[in-house]
Amino acid sequence: MRITEETPDLHDAIRAVLGGAFPTAVEADLVETLRRDGDMVIALAAREGDEVVGYAALSRMVAPMKALGLGPVAVAPGRQRRGIGGGLIRHAIERARADGWEAIFVVGDPAYYRRFGFETEAAAGFVSPYAGVHFMVLPLGGALPVRFGRVDYAPAFADLA
Repeated sequence: MRITEETPDLHDAIRAVLGGAFPTAVEADLVETLRRDGDMVIALAAREGDEVVGYAALSRMVAPMKALGLGPVAVAPGRQRRGIGGGLIRHAIERARADGWEAIFVVGDPAYYRRFGFETEAAAGFVSPYAGVHFMVLPLGGALPVRFGRVDYAPAFADLA
């Protein structure tokens, strides 16, 4: 498996991966809107040969620090549980850290995302429509520079509510 930046020629294959990994087209539509709105910051494709088998997106957030939102992350059916999603997430985290971002927020299963360093406790001081037990943050430079305030995902996420 190799991880590359998404390019326009991969968009149809990425949409197919998202469509196979989720029960509706909501996530695939979200990705297209993030691209169109200019809120996509890091978009990675996992490839086996020429085939796209996974995808991870990081989009701009409005926050009291330089923060990104992780999601969606998807792996093609039949390729799941082989480390592709984890590889994409680790690569996305390292890329965000290298680019000078201070934090990544995610809404997901704490049992899964804690292995990458995401913490529900550290996110507890932030106000968000997604606040709760599945709302987590990963500080990228040691401690968070700010521990409370409002955080909002890119406007495209409002359509998910």
